Amino acid sequence: MAQSESEKQLLDHHKEKHFTAGEVIRDIIIGVSDGLTVPFALAAGLSGANASSSIILTAGIAEVAAGAISMGLGGYLAAKSEADHYIRELRREQEEIIAVPDTEAAEIAEILSQYGIQPHEYGPVVNALRKNPQAWLDFMMKFELGLEKPDPRRALQRAFTIAVAYIIGGVVPLVPYMFIHAASKAVVASVLITLVALLIFGFAKGYFTGNKPIKSAIQTALIGAAASAAAFGMAKVVQQ
Repeated sequence: MAQSESEKQLLDHHKEKHFTAGEVIRDIIIGVSDGLTVPFALAAGLSGANASSSIILTAGIAEVAAGAISMGLGGYLAAKSEADHYIRELRREQEEIIAVPDTEAAEIAEILSQYGIQPHEYGPVVNALRKNPQAWLDFMMKFELGLEKPDPRRALQRAFTIAVAYIIGGVVPLVPYMFIHAASKAVVASVLITLVALLIFGFAKGYFTGNKPIKSAIQTALIGAAASAAAFGMAKVVQQ
């Protein structure tokens, strides 16, 4: 049944304010989280080994570059794998709709019945979908397999987003080493700046993911502090 004019007007007046940038935010969280933590721990560890600020800065920049490439590539391959999986399942579902249409129609009925819809109610829906092969296929992909059609640009977007986020996060703990020549003083400034950044990042992460922002901020800062303390302590032990 076609959508009535009154229904269209209702939808035009009612615009739901759902957050739809979940995948981008997730990629940013992955990149910034690792970017803040890994170079921070590396810089702290090298400071514990009494390395100079210039050496720490050089090593840190190299790590940020390598980490951004690695994280971006990992994100690209993950998104590409998801897209390839979707295409494989799409082709399989197309073949099943052609080869065993009655079985696939029965699966539609089973899916709808799980929502409390009675046979006399879902019967017309099943028949309507059987008359529209593309809609039938889309329905099965989404409700039977739980798969959403991936954006063809997703792999490159994910790689770029994670890599840039990693670089942004990774630069933060290295900033003090650019201006303070004494590593013993630079590490203190790095700790303070990075902990503040971790608190802000954790708060924002909690806000956008629907968790408690303050709790998220504290947890994120504690994880970063623990990583840097462990690296610093291990460097001291090895040095001795």
